[in-house]
Amino acid sequence: MTMTDTSRRGFIKGSTAAAAGLSLGFQLPFGDEAQAALTPDEINAWVVVKPDDTVIVRVGRVEMGQGTLTGLAQLVADELDCDWAKVTTEYPTPGENVARNRIWGNFGTAGSRGIRDSHDYMRKGGAAARMMLTQAAANQWNVPVGECRTSKGVVSHAASGRSATYGQLAMAAAKLEPPKEIPLKDPKDWTVAGKPVKRLDTADKLNGKQVYSLDMKLPGMLNAAIRDCPVFGGKLKSFDAAKVQSMPGVKKVVQVGDTAVAVVADTWWRAKTALDALPVVWDEGPNASFSTESYSAVLKEGLTAEQAFVGNQAGDVKAAIAGAAKVVEATYRFPWQHHATMEPMNATALWTADKCEVWTATQNAEAALATTVAASGLPINKCDVYRLNLGGGFGRRATSHDFVRQAVTIAKAMPGTPIKLVWSREEDQLHGHYHPSTMAKLTAAVDAQGNVTGLHMRISGQSILATVNPNGLQNGRDPATFQGLNATGTEGVFGYTTIPNLLIDHAMRTPPVPPGFWRGVNNNQNAFYLECFVDEIAHATGQDPLAMRQKMLAKSPKHLAVLNAVAERAGWGKPAPAGVFRGLAQHMGYGSYVAACAEVSVDEKGKLKIHRIVAATDCGHAVNPQQIAAQIEGSFAYGLTAALYGEITVKGGKVQEENFDTYPIMRMDEMPKVESIVMPSGGFWGGVGEPTIFVAAPAVMNAIFAATGKRIRSTPLRDQDIRKA
Repeated sequence: MTMTDTSRRGFIKGSTAAAAGLSLGFQLPFGDEAQAALTPDEINAWVVVKPDDTVIVRVGRVEMGQGTLTGLAQLVADELDCDWAKVTTEYPTPGENVARNRIWGNFGTAGSRGIRDSHDYMRKGGAAARMMLTQAAANQWNVPVGECRTSKGVVSHAASGRSATYGQLAMAAAKLEPPKEIPLKDPKDWTVAGKPVKRLDTADKLNGKQVYSLDMKLPGMLNAAIRDCPVFGGKLKSFDAAKVQSMPGVKKVVQVGDTAVAVVADTWWRAKTALDALPVVWDEGPNASFSTESYSAVLKEGLTAEQAFVGNQAGDVKAAIAGAAKVVEATYRFPWQHHATMEPMNATALWTADKCEVWTATQNAEAALATTVAASGLPINKCDVYRLNLGGGFGRRATSHDFVRQAVTIAKAMPGTPIKLVWSREEDQLHGHYHPSTMAKLTAAVDAQGNVTGLHMRISGQSILATVNPNGLQNGRDPATFQGLNATGTEGVFGYTTIPNLLIDHAMRTPPVPPGFWRGVNNNQNAFYLECFVDEIAHATGQDPLAMRQKMLAKSPKHLAVLNAVAERAGWGKPAPAGVFRGLAQHMGYGSYVAACAEVSVDEKGKLKIHRIVAATDCGHAVNPQQIAAQIEGSFAYGLTAALYGEITVKGGKVQEENFDTYPIMRMDEMPKVESIVMPSGGFWGGVGEPTIFVAAPAVMNAIFAATGKRIRSTPLRDQDIRKA
């Protein structure tokens, strides 16, 4: 579904009083029928004020640890001028959204868009509600509205000494027409937004009150374990249900599509135990001989192939390279990565002939609803999905809702019985939607003065959109492949604009491994390739890595500003502690500018220690600086895990890393000290959940070179010999 630009979103022409309070909703431009679809006893949309002055902010985006709910609530509360201590949030369902002509807009939470794509209309929701509450007070007191003031959920009139709480005014305010012009505060006047307030969900996480999808319980609920064909593209040939039907707790054995079989039992462990004992025969299909090694040969071929899709081009690269005083060339590789969320894929479904309901953790509830509708065989007005907070998303719960389809299919085989499907860790590892594996060959032309006069960056590898969203391709080209390498735009601009001759292209090579959006997506390898190669150019030409970048970023002031900030804070150019070496990286993605300086040491046995990372982020506006710092720290834990350990390999068409023993994550004692510089320059809204991941690997790799003289051109580091050259 295509969304219209948020700046053109209007407000519903009427409002509805519900639950003895004010419910203000506003309408995306789909016509007046959105209001007509609402009933008087329903809460309308964004801002609800209860008689006890509680403010409920309804949020279309989802919380998965990144602080989006708190940040959006801060923006609304600031414009509303309410008491922050009385603010809470709740999710509308995608079924409600569809029934109301998508009045809440986009339910997707990915691409670091939770706040940057929602701030405008949510702030207007808070501001409009404040204006209506103020007008209601002025009407009651028969005074000019301009003489009324608001503060912490109270409207007051100084001349008469009167005041009223928002809860007391809500019913009257609900009867007023929403304002047509809604001015917003200047960010410099924020009192709640822009401040490091505590998150709204922390207490419930600490005391165990928070319910995740994995915690879901319903009366009469049964549990399901599932096994899908472990070979990509394979199918289920046969199974012998009689062998396990009499095992303790087993209720039913269900075939799920043409690739999987599930066991339903009274407990999940009994379901899994029976599933492990179930005789299954697979038809492994045409991909049974596919392997990492065979795909590597395909990637290498793509590096020199004639056909490639162009992402960014200027000047004549071939001529620049042919006439260069010096040519620098290097080839890099990035492996498949799995999301490895702590909460494995799961969903609870209840199917009857009249209704299908699903409770799950999803990054796109409308996509989950669409999956539910397709699997249930029921019309959309008979289906709904109830969102629960996520125990990790990282893009996996946005890319595919295969687990929802499976849960509904199993529930459909047992009408009227709630079925909770939980994937085992092994199932989760074997059936991901993985970050693509790619290779890149970079060739630079350098003149006699050490200036880069040409750069050719050839990427060879998989397209995500070709599988996940083919309609997003542009004449066969996947624009997402070029994240952070674009000539123009607001998402991810190539900063080294002083290079006069440039060609960045992509030889698309499609394996049977399903791709997906993995936190940071293609920015990750693009920053790794580019920033490590810039370091290689600096070394090959005898230039300081910082000074060279500063020269190449002379026309990109925001890129340069974050780079200079980390260099200054880290003490670049000054002696590091004994045995410690530094590396730099910068990038732009998801609308934000980021840079990092890593400090590492490598002992004589090749053991790496990452001591400190200084990271800078310019995201335009900082809604909650403390949460931005937390996101920066978390992104380095995720990004460094990938750099140190992350690699999915395939043999016989099957993923080899089935659990954390072979797909480890970074340990606490390996985590470096992270110093965050949050430096919003204003004028734009960038994301913060993903961008600093981009610079984790290249900053560390460049520091390793400084320490050892060895250039690492592939990950993970656990496979590398990084002893000094």
